[in-house]
Amino acid sequence: MIFYRLIFTAFFALMLSQCSTGGAATGGRTEIVNVSAYDPKEKQRGGRGYSEHDVSALRDNGAVALIARVGKGGELDEKCADFLRSADHQRMMVGVYYRTTQSVSMIRQADQMVARAQALAQSRDWAQSHLLLCADFDANSTTSQMIQFLDRVKQSTGVDCVIYLENSEHLRVTLHNTPESVKNRLRRSPYWAALYSHNTGACKAFPAPETPTGLTHQYNVWRNWSIWQYGGVEWTNRRSLPKVYRGFSPYFGNLDRPVERNIFRGSPAELQMLWTRHGIPLR
Repeated sequence: MIFYRLIFTAFFALMLSQCSTGGAATGGRTEIVNVSAYDPKEKQRGGRGYSEHDVSALRDNGAVALIARVGKGGELDEKCADFLRSADHQRMMVGVYYRTTQSVSMIRQADQMVARAQALAQSRDWAQSHLLLCADFDANSTTSQMIQFLDRVKQSTGVDCVIYLENSEHLRVTLHNTPESVKNRLRRSPYWAALYSHNTGACKAFPAPETPTGLTHQYNVWRNWSIWQYGGVEWTNRRSLPKVYRGFSPYFGNLDRPVERNIFRGSPAELQMLWTRHGIPLR
C-alpha cells in the first residue's frame, strides 16, 4: 500500500510540474479563476478580499485569467460585466461560461450566451484580444443537447466552446459509450475537468478517477484535459467551505475567502492560443 501511495504521489507531482508556468505565487502553475454572482463568497479568515469591482487580489496571487458566468438557464448573471471589466483592468485574460439547464431550450440558451458575449465584446475598448467561450453542461445532459448548444454557438460565432463537465456518473457513462462520430464532434472543444477530490466519483460503472487524467480516460472522448478545476466550494447551511484536491491549500494565496480555482495544462503561449481559437475577438 505504501509503495503504491508513493508511486501515486510521484505521478501527481510530475503531472503538476507539467502544468506550466504561472508566477512564483502559484508555484509555477498557470492559474485561472472562475466566478459568478455567488462571488465574492463570505469572508472566512484574515487576508485580502476582492469584489466584482476589484480583482487585484486575484491577480496579485497569481491568477492570469478570469472566466465569469454569463448566464444560467435563460437568466443572465448580473455581475458578469463588472467582473470582466475589473479583470481586464488587471491585464488578466477574460472569458465567460454559460450554465445550461434541462428546463430551457438549448437553442435559446446558446442564443442568449452569444448575444450577451457579443454585446460585452462591443461594450468598451479592451486591453485583451479575445473573450473565451465555455459551455457548462448540466450533469444530466444528453450528447444531443450538448451538440445542439455547441453547433448553435459555432453557427453564430465560428467558435467551438470549451466544454466544462462535472464529475457525474451520468455524463461519464453517456460519453464513454457514445458513438465515435459524436466523440469526434465533442473533441473540437477543449475539455475543462472538474475534480476536487482524489476519492470521489465512484459508481457502478467506474471507480473513483483519482486524477483529472483518470477522469478524462473515463469519459473516453479527449486525449487529455486542458483546464482542471481543482478547487471550489461545498455549501453547508449557506456557508461556502473550501473544497480542494489534496495537496492544495484550501485558500488561494492570501485571500480571505474561497474562490473557484483552475490550472491550465500547458505554457502561457499555449494558453493564449486556446483563448484565441476558442474565443471571440474583443478588438
